[in-house]
Amino acid sequence: MLNANSMINLPKLVLASGSPRRSEILQSVGWEFVKDVPDIDESEAPGESPDDYVRRLAKEKAEAIAVRHDGEIVLGADTTVVIDKQIMGKPLDLAAAKRMLTMLSGKWHEVLTGVAVVNYGETRVGLQTTRVKFAEMSDAEIDFLVENGDPLDKAGAYAVQAQAALFIEKIEGDYWNVVGLPVSLVYALVQTAAKKNGSLM
Repeated sequence: MLNANSMINLPKLVLASGSPRRSEILQSVGWEFVKDVPDIDESEAPGESPDDYVRRLAKEKAEAIAVRHDGEIVLGADTTVVIDKQIMGKPLDLAAAKRMLTMLSGKWHEVLTGVAVVNYGETRVGLQTTRVKFAEMSDAEIDFLVENGDPLDKAGAYAVQAQAALFIEKIEGDYWNVVGLPVSLVYALVQTAAKKNGSLM
């Protein structure tokens, strides 16, 4: 029987994201949160690496929302797909989605997520990287993903937990990172913030 003192406490979060995937992941682990969606420019800065890009956007999202939630723990995140050092954001149209999936076919790529936690004016930022390998896909299979996979709101034009699962051969690293939120990294950052501010989890 567990001692009551051994139970962890997941402090309520303010999720600075409109992503339904991130909401679903937090709900799946029983983490209470409210959503407050930021409005920031997500353009890449000249010469910015993919790692720096996702970390910066996560930080900007969290800090933009934190000014409205003094004393609360604010979580920001940004996920992108990288192949051959090229950032793949969300496709603008179905033709762009098809081009992205064609590039991913038969190759390894990386999924990067920057995570930022703001609490009492302090920001902690982390990065999670996962490698994903797609099988070689025929034109018909790529068209199937474009038509049925709802690609326009997804980095790299696919969702690992949906139709794209038919064609993913290997994943190295955090699966939840590919879905959209490395929740173990979130836990570690929130735990550090809680200890620093005297509210141990």
